[in-house]
Amino acid sequence: MQIAIVEDTPVNLVVMQSLVVRLATAEQPIDCQVFSEPEAGLAWCQANRPDLIIVDYMMPGMDGIDFIRHCRQTEHLRELPILMVTAAAEREVRYGALDAGATDFLTKPIDRNEFLPRVRNMMRLRAHMTAMGARADVLAREVRKATEEIQRRERETVVRLARAAEFRDPETGAHINRMAQYSLLIARHLGLDEDDLDSLLTAAPMHDVGKLGTPDHILLKPGRLTEDELKIMRLHPLIGYEILKDSASPMLQMAAQIALSHHEKFDGSGYPHGLHGNDIPLVGRIVAVADVFDALTSARPYKPAWDIERARNYLIDNSGSHFDPACIDALLSQWSEVLGVRQHYQD
Repeated sequence: MQIAIVEDTPVNLVVMQSLVVRLATAEQPIDCQVFSEPEAGLAWCQANRPDLIIVDYMMPGMDGIDFIRHCRQTEHLRELPILMVTAAAEREVRYGALDAGATDFLTKPIDRNEFLPRVRNMMRLRAHMTAMGARADVLAREVRKATEEIQRRERETVVRLARAAEFRDPETGAHINRMAQYSLLIARHLGLDEDDLDSLLTAAPMHDVGKLGTPDHILLKPGRLTEDELKIMRLHPLIGYEILKDSASPMLQMAAQIALSHHEKFDGSGYPHGLHGNDIPLVGRIVAVADVFDALTSARPYKPAWDIERARNYLIDNSGSHFDPACIDALLSQWSEVLGVRQHYQD
């Protein structure tokens, strides 16, 4: 243990140091630092991590109460045991010291039979505090580990659910990877925090999970859909929302938002609710750009893939009508990264 003694009287300083050293054992050695000037003692305590401070009240320049007050304003000294040395009659001083944060008192003149038990008790208190802190760190690590495992399993479940929808849809697994990466590029450029970015990367592939409820003769039809078939197809955002809603998971809550809103259009002409502008959740606006861009540049049973420049021009032409202009600008400003995603996640 490191014990700091701050006392301006040389005789008292020597006496207290010699008594403290007697408390050292093989299992618990003691490093005793002594200071006759309170400013020097405070500077050392703030720069190091003592386990106990013993400080006199009457000192030139800075008294013991001021010393304690400065200690309690220092993060790593706020809970540290501090013993103040006072005269037995200085009741008002003791009140002030308690108010400043003193843990216990020693009376002058120094009595060996009082000094040793009080210091030993403070050392035990510090040892208990240290052990509790270490225990709290262990528990925090275990909680973090368990939380990470829950999140891993949650993501695995979501990926498997997305794959289930994928097996019913002519779109490829590479499509959901690409559109998730495009979504991530847009969201990062727009300033979403790391937790939201992490959730978005997992939630974006769930945008079409509602197609699990779309009949095969509509979902797999190679030609243009009739008006009645379109009405049924356009139910998939609502179906996806019903599948994902009411979850306690923030990531699945985001996935539900995306499933419901990714076919809304910035000018209010989208579906299912005809939302307009910023009334559309931001994650829905992001995924709308990423999903359409990749759909345009991917081959489908009912259409060939567009070339990259034609798809880029489509995004520009529909900025402000179909798409949020901020999302379009975010994607186009990272065009080299977009091309890198296309290259990495090929069909």
